[in-house]
Amino acid sequence: MAESERIGRQASGAATAPIGIILMVVSSLFTCTGQLMWKLAATGRAAEIVIGFGCYGVGALLMLIAYRFGELSVLQPILGLSYVLSLLAGWTWLGEQITAGRVIGVAAVVAGVAMVARSAR
Repeated sequence: MAESERIGRQASGAATAPIGIILMVVSSLFTCTGQLMWKLAATGRAAEIVIGFGCYGVGALLMLIAYRFGELSVLQPILGLSYVLSLLAGWTWLGEQITAGRVIGVAAVVAGVAMVARSAR
């Protein structure tokens, strides 16, 4: 069987492997960090822009690798965890407030991600 055919079969019909989920979580961490750097760069500092693109690029590459280990419908929603990370990053590094509405919204996203992940089992 050709390598591309094997990968196509693996990607289309295989259950999602734990490594795919782990890679997506790490991808979310990197892309969120990249976006935080871009926000910090809004003050005019070029270093944060470069770091942001580097982090975002690493996150995108990890995402592409993760897709080889499972179903899109399971892996893609995991990126919703970036809402949690963004909420915490904004609070920690930017002094943004965590309101009840934001907590409820993020909790709904996390509950949705958990439901999708569990449905794959």
